[in-house]
Amino acid sequence: MTFGERIRELRTQKGLTQPQLADSIGVSVRTVKSYELGTSLPKTRETYQKLAEFFDVNINYLLAKDEQFILDAGATYGSRGKHKQQAHALIAEVSGLFAGGGIAEEDMDEMMKAIQDAYWIAKERNKKYTPKEYSDKKKE
Repeated sequence: MTFGERIRELRTQKGLTQPQLADSIGVSVRTVKSYELGTSLPKTRETYQKLAEFFDVNINYLLAKDEQFILDAGATYGSRGKHKQQAHALIAEVSGLFAGGGIAEEDMDEMMKAIQDAYWIAKERNKKYTPKEYSDKKKE
């Protein structure tokens, strides 16, 4: 179940309209609609927290695995931008590819290993180019 499906289900269980939910958590009606349609996600962890508190659920209940990754990427690299959109598109594409069932399990394992290898290589490469003044501040 996606974030949007969970929000819609929780809202209807409480007997609320989209405008009532929007007022309760401090966002626009358009934002609530886009959440439920799956066309956008909250940009900050605080919004997820408001929703979790409002519906009296654990924040992890609201997040699917890929949505947690996107939230973490947004916190690290900014909530907007090309890289976040690319990450979201890649996750959606890989999820669709795996869900289709046309790929052998061994091939899926190889793909995941290649993605992980690319991640660790990029992480190591980025560490080399991080100015010392910034890397020292992160350790504090």
